[in-house]
Amino acid sequence: MKIKVLMTCLLGLATVTAFAQKGELKDAQSAYDAYSTLRGQKVPAIVAQGKKNITDAKTSIDKAAANEKTANLPQTLALKAAIYSSLAVDDTVATTSAPLFATANEAAKKAKELDTKGENKKLLDDANINLAQYKLTAGVKDYQNKNYESAYKNFDYYRTILPEDTNAIYYTALSAANAGDKDPGKYYPLALTNYNKLVTTKYSGNAKVYLDMSTLYLLQKDTTGALKVAAEGITKYPAYSELRKREIEIALQSGKQTEVLGKIQSAITNDPKNKDLEYYLGLTYSQIGDAANTASEKAKDEPTKSKQHAVALENYSKAVDAYKKAIEIDPDYFEANMNLGYVLMRPALDIFNAANKLPASKQKEYDAEIAKSNAQLDVAKPYLQKAVDLKPNDYNALTNLRNYYRARIDAAHAAEYKAKAAELKTKIDAIK
Repeated sequence: MKIKVLMTCLLGLATVTAFAQKGELKDAQSAYDAYSTLRGQKVPAIVAQGKKNITDAKTSIDKAAANEKTANLPQTLALKAAIYSSLAVDDTVATTSAPLFATANEAAKKAKELDTKGENKKLLDDANINLAQYKLTAGVKDYQNKNYESAYKNFDYYRTILPEDTNAIYYTALSAANAGDKDPGKYYPLALTNYNKLVTTKYSGNAKVYLDMSTLYLLQKDTTGALKVAAEGITKYPAYSELRKREIEIALQSGKQTEVLGKIQSAITNDPKNKDLEYYLGLTYSQIGDAANTASEKAKDEPTKSKQHAVALENYSKAVDAYKKAIEIDPDYFEANMNLGYVLMRPALDIFNAANKLPASKQKEYDAEIAKSNAQLDVAKPYLQKAVDLKPNDYNALTNLRNYYRARIDAAHAAEYKAKAAELKTKIDAIK
């Protein structure tokens, strides 16, 4: 009989203990809920109460987690993850916040495995948001300190928690791209994987993402991939000029300028009033002309020099026609005015530079060449000035106009032109 009474007492004690630990779980939940309600408040008294609530929640959840009867309950683990992750986010000291994060991360993993019915989804969502925020903050700090590999790891964790968050995908890709400076074989593919995911979303910066992707392909010496992704970007964002420029640059480098010209001309046929297409056509011819001019300058024999210079002039002439058509559609098209002024001025500068290499004994020839240069410069002047009028603080527009005044030879206006050039130089230096 005494044994029976003793057994009854022990069972009663066990039941009381189990209820006590479940009471700790209930207290932890209540304190955490109170903390969640006050979180984000700025009033000192409310902030202090919130800190007390989360501290009380930790005390209770630690007791519940220490008891074998409640330690592995999905609710205990989910609540522990939510509480510890909150503490980690609120703690700005890395040495003390890191253990809190590790505990929360482990608890969240176990809770997810055990909570097959999703009864603690709200707590796990809270924990995951905190964990993601913690890694986001750490990633930003690493990125600012140029510790790109660590930034990538932190942002990638953030991305795995919030896989559809476009900022998470972008930050992960960006940090991987920068980490690629040290380990391109590892990080450039990781950057491209995330960028490829990003362009399938509605991320507002996707036009530039395509440009960044083309850069990564070029860094890996994959011009085919770079050209392909640039073309895809142009299809989606036809007004983004940097992508057009990139496509043209890659085409010139890979000998595919005819292909690009064909695409633009075909597009113009379908949309003849599109000023941007005319501008890009002019830009393509301009860059072909610049490339030929560079080849002419580097050539060691006169026939090659002359041939390449002729190619340059031919393409500059075609560029002039295209830019003029763009301006006919929109007289205030800044880029078209600036580039038209440049391609009209460029032959004049070549004549000017060649004239200055003539010996003093050839004064008559010098005067004739300078007269040609002046005439061509005057043709360019209205467009050079228009560009500056449209954008008074644009570095390239100011530089082009300054070059006009430096190259324009006129004894009657020499002092005026010198003063104009000096004034423009001051404006240019202020921009740098």
